[in-house]
Amino acid sequence: MLSTPQSRLFLPTAAALCVAFAPLFATADNAVLEVPDAVATTEAEMKPYAEPIEHTELAIEMVPIKGGTFTMGTPESEADRNEDEGPQREVTVDPFWMGKYEITWDQYDVWSEQMDQRRRQMLSIPATPRDELVDGISKPTEPYTDMSFGMGKERYPAISMTQHAARTFCKWLSAKTGRYYRLPTEAEWEYAARAGTQTAYSFGDDPDQLDDYAWYFDNSEDAYHEVGQKKPNPWGLYDMHGNVAEWVLDQYVADFYSQNPKIKNPLAIPSTLYPRIVRGGGWDDDPDMLRSGVREGSSEEWKEQDPQLPQSIWYLTDAQGVGFRVVRPLVEPTADEKANKWDKTAPVQLDPEE
Repeated sequence: MLSTPQSRLFLPTAAALCVAFAPLFATADNAVLEVPDAVATTEAEMKPYAEPIEHTELAIEMVPIKGGTFTMGTPESEADRNEDEGPQREVTVDPFWMGKYEITWDQYDVWSEQMDQRRRQMLSIPATPRDELVDGISKPTEPYTDMSFGMGKERYPAISMTQHAARTFCKWLSAKTGRYYRLPTEAEWEYAARAGTQTAYSFGDDPDQLDDYAWYFDNSEDAYHEVGQKKPNPWGLYDMHGNVAEWVLDQYVADFYSQNPKIKNPLAIPSTLYPRIVRGGGWDDDPDMLRSGVREGSSEEWKEQDPQLPQSIWYLTDAQGVGFRVVRPLVEPTADEKANKWDKTAPVQLDPEE
């Protein structure tokens, strides 16, 4: 039986009211939103949980992913394989939680349109330590057009954001919850997408079965679809194949796999704006682009229609099949580890001065 994301992505009414109206922190020094199932100190203690978006009735469902070692990349025998998918290498990743679904428009717009703070102020709810922290996180500038391009909002996946925008959403979510969220690395994404399999797709090698698991060019009717409408992969993640391709943290480096044949928690830290990696393929892609091992790099052509000068640091007007999902590592990195690896990216992205 398929999941019903419409019900699961919203908190139960009573719980939502608690999040919206009750002071869930004990002191000003405690800026962590209390979610009992989100607490774990070992891999064995990790559970699925729903991360509330405070001052709204929304939540982001998170699935625990055990750490492990897997073969990253595709064998030379795989149909439609590209050269940059090899050589295959053994990669180890630490445990993390991953979003069960891609981030949806209603979740994304809480950040981009400050829906939570508007509601809090309208209801005269005192600011929490978390509210004070999110005030320091930047927000996208006003888009020049409807960035859903008429394909639907609310339960549909958010699209057309730059990697910078997706990274900033994660910073906002971290400040808002007191838990560290980020984009997955390319290795974490492929590990989770394969879900213990070594076939072209998480359900096997036959693209004729894609209709059961994915939205893509042949069945999407030229638009994305609400998240969670197809079958999940073996680890309970939806839309890892298709619907929208998903941002990861890495710079696209064609020969990255051969540079480090055996490695733990690899990451190609970005040093240029283009190309950066998206994985999984989207509603406008053919089946070969939905394979677990395929890699796609971004390009400046993805914002060709942006009429703004200089062009926006937040929007990719021509990447209407690109979105993202979030991860949370079991062990939060130190401030130095964040600065020197996980949150490191260049060049600095700033809005032009008015």
